[in-house]
Amino acid sequence: MKIRFWGVRGSIACPGPDTAMFGGNTACIELRFAATDRRLIIDSGTGIRPLGNYLVQNELPNGAINAEIFYTHTHWDHIIGFPFFKPIYIQDTKLKVYGPITFEEDTLEKIIGDLLRYRYFPVMHSELAADIKYFQIGECEMDLGDGIRLKTKYLNHPLLCLGYRFEFDGKVLCTAYDTEPFWNLLSTNETYSDDHPIADEISVEAAAEKNEKLLDFYRGADVLIHDAQYTEKEYFSSKIGWGHSFFEHAIASATEAEVKKVVLFHHDPSRTDNELLELEKKYQRAVRVQSPPEIIIAREGMELEL
Repeated sequence: MKIRFWGVRGSIACPGPDTAMFGGNTACIELRFAATDRRLIIDSGTGIRPLGNYLVQNELPNGAINAEIFYTHTHWDHIIGFPFFKPIYIQDTKLKVYGPITFEEDTLEKIIGDLLRYRYFPVMHSELAADIKYFQIGECEMDLGDGIRLKTKYLNHPLLCLGYRFEFDGKVLCTAYDTEPFWNLLSTNETYSDDHPIADEISVEAAAEKNEKLLDFYRGADVLIHDAQYTEKEYFSSKIGWGHSFFEHAIASATEAEVKKVVLFHHDPSRTDNELLELEKKYQRAVRVQSPPEIIIAREGMELEL
């Protein structure tokens, strides 16, 4: 399994001299699998544009492009690059698009298709040359063929958001972004106010159970790509409930789940290269346990092979 990072930022693209080292494009990750021609793409943030350009220049001469996109969720920063993905304008491209079921009326096809309407973009979705099929999924296990298995898990984000666990040839990749720890799950439930005599007990127990299930989802992964948009200080000062994690939580989760390598991902758009370098050094020095996970901060263009 080969992993390439085409976009590593969260919230909004932020190109410029202060982000050139780690990159300014939003989330897009490419997976390739040995002895198959399968290409899986996780999210179509602005990073999918250079991926599409690469495919057209380097792989289209060898035949039609086939790919599968797996959306974690449909917030802007994870879908906005789709209209700029060149293969969708090329005849014979085949694209399967997967994404989480939501409780809204709009389907995944309509949400993505609405990006290509004249009020936003000069090309309509119906005018695309590619053969595109959409599939809505929830928490599930799927056999994707060619020895690739997929498990999904709902994360903690303001919109339903899926974590993905890809298993292939004895290797495991997990993704866990956009997400934060589960806290008081009843704080907005009208049945229980915060001062209800059983609210704290129930909410703490429910949150602990959800957090433990996420650890089981990551358990033993070779690579865990985890949200780390904030530092602990930033998170607890004003970011609880925003749906993003902090460095310390990502590393602690990877350690407890016995993950071999944790890739810290979804960088805050205001985080400069120098700040990320200092944070990487800080957390790599701070881990002093018997078998710590290797800690890496995601960079555009970075490749990992399992």
